[in-house]
Amino acid sequence: MTSTLSTKVTRLLIANRGEIARRVIRTARQMGIQTVAVYSDADRTALHVQEADTAFALGGTLSADSYLRVDKLLAAVQASGADAIHPGYGFLSENAEFAQAVIDAGLTWVGPPPSAIRALGSKSAAKALAMKHGVPCLPGYFGADQSDATFMAQAQQLGLPLMVKAVAGGGGRGMRLVTDMTQLLSALHSARSEALAGFGNGDLLMERALLRPRHIEVQIMADIHGHCIHLGERDCSVQRRHQKIIEESPSPAVNAVLREQLGQAAIALAQSAGYVGAGTVEFLLDEAQADKPFYLMEMNTRLQVEHPVTEMLTGLDLVEWQLRIARGEALPLAQADVRLQGHAIEVRLCAEDEHFTPQTGTVQVFVTPEGLRFDHALHVGAVITPHYDSMLGKLIAHAPTRSEAINCLSAGLNQTTVLGMPTNRAFLAACLQHPVFRAGEALIPFLAEQADSVRERLQAQGDARSVAALAVLYAHQAPAAAMPSPFMRPVRMGLGQEILSLRLQELGRGQVRIETGNATHEARIHRSGKVLHIALNGQHWQARAVACIGAVKRWHVQLQGPKWLELWITDQSHSAPSTGASAQAAQSLRAPFNGKLIALHVQEGQQVQQGDAVLVIESMKLEHILCAPRDAVVHSLSASVGQQVGPGQVLVQWKDAT
Repeated sequence: MTSTLSTKVTRLLIANRGEIARRVIRTARQMGIQTVAVYSDADRTALHVQEADTAFALGGTLSADSYLRVDKLLAAVQASGADAIHPGYGFLSENAEFAQAVIDAGLTWVGPPPSAIRALGSKSAAKALAMKHGVPCLPGYFGADQSDATFMAQAQQLGLPLMVKAVAGGGGRGMRLVTDMTQLLSALHSARSEALAGFGNGDLLMERALLRPRHIEVQIMADIHGHCIHLGERDCSVQRRHQKIIEESPSPAVNAVLREQLGQAAIALAQSAGYVGAGTVEFLLDEAQADKPFYLMEMNTRLQVEHPVTEMLTGLDLVEWQLRIARGEALPLAQADVRLQGHAIEVRLCAEDEHFTPQTGTVQVFVTPEGLRFDHALHVGAVITPHYDSMLGKLIAHAPTRSEAINCLSAGLNQTTVLGMPTNRAFLAACLQHPVFRAGEALIPFLAEQADSVRERLQAQGDARSVAALAVLYAHQAPAAAMPSPFMRPVRMGLGQEILSLRLQELGRGQVRIETGNATHEARIHRSGKVLHIALNGQHWQARAVACIGAVKRWHVQLQGPKWLELWITDQSHSAPSTGASAQAAQSLRAPFNGKLIALHVQEGQQVQQGDAVLVIESMKLEHILCAPRDAVVHSLSASVGQQVGPGQVLVQWKDAT
């Protein structure tokens, strides 16, 4: 049984933030249910706070001081008069103690029973239950003894390759692939540390790893009357760092027979634990074998980030189903009534650079696409902090065929503008057009194998570099319509680790002469609102550029034209050549993003080799190791453990090794 079987849910507190809080508010309002938002100090101006009927401050900035505080959430319930809690995803959504506390307070818990969360929320417990009920699992170690010695002994029995996983939580945190026994101890320690920081539970499991599988998950819904159905599968194989960025349904690899097998396995696992509500059972599909065997990964006892894919395919509102089930209602459909129509694809728009490093900043320009579902919590002025996940929102396309859905989503991504911090918008668009993905052949190693080729498509070449420089120079005012200049103006721009040198002369009438090397070109520039229109060598570009002030002033440029590009540029016009971007990079190690310095592996005077681990920064729930860019000696340290650091901040200065 789930929580109190109230016939009404009249006021719902959403124990979450961002786009999922807005998503729940939208459905609750359609159902005539009042909503209560909660927020940390960092989220006081967030959209979910503005859109709810009532909002209560939790205080604190870190999630540990706000969204993970059961006492504060229950106090907000009491103060607001809410009679139900929806946990969203992440945070406390899979915390059995929180669910029990909600029920003990006489409230309706919009989620599975605490007993089911305990049975399935732990990957180890879920696998034990699955094997008891005939759901296939990979061989592994799921025991209570968490000593390094036991894991080492078990690893010798299981053989390589192995995957180390946190038993709690999700989102790819606490996962490490081991392909050599010498990596195991390091993998155990780093996975345990990340799991403890992210979920408050450092327990691990270990299982044989499949190196080239698909990630297939099945959406299930169950009511308190014993009915359980599945709503098809989602293919989530395109991932970076074990975190999904593209999800689609149906999977290109799953036919009707396999879909039913996956669905029945998911239902069997859910029912074995007395599950109620929305849940997702995740499998690995081994396409290397002719019969395509599948193996249980875990069950997520909550609503998934990617639930809109299923909603678009089925025409159902899964949040509405969650609320109705929590009120004691029966499922409105039987399995035979479920219809999957067309094809749906979702991409996760994240604040990160092309190397998947999380980033922060303030949204200065925000333009949404037409014809797509876009679940987000963005607005001009929104501050993206290092305290929470890097996901900014989800764009979802639905079309009659997979090819049409890909084209629709690609066009929508190209119409989307978020300026103020690096995002993966252009990277996602390039992934969708990659021939391996378009052919439906992307497996979990897709990005490990193809990311560099995707990045190559995003590099500015030829005229695009000159157009980007013009976008920065004329971001606020187009060239003069009159009063041509008789002089050439030298310009030096930092583009990544390269320096772009050119000379400009304003000719009047919005025209500019450009000299690059031995070549001379003329460009015509005019402004329409905040968009620059630039014609160069018979090609037309639209450009937007904003200045981002941090430890280093950088310009964020978005170009639309023969190629769709996003670039970060620094003005090096007044810097001596020896102090340009590449020279600075060679002499210091700078923070690539906002975060907390949690470990420092070097000291002043220490000699390091290229690739040696130097320090660890924790940002957006993940730990990131920064390594020495070259052989050098540590000249000085400019930050200490526990300190918050920002993009461009010097952390370590080098001197040449003798």
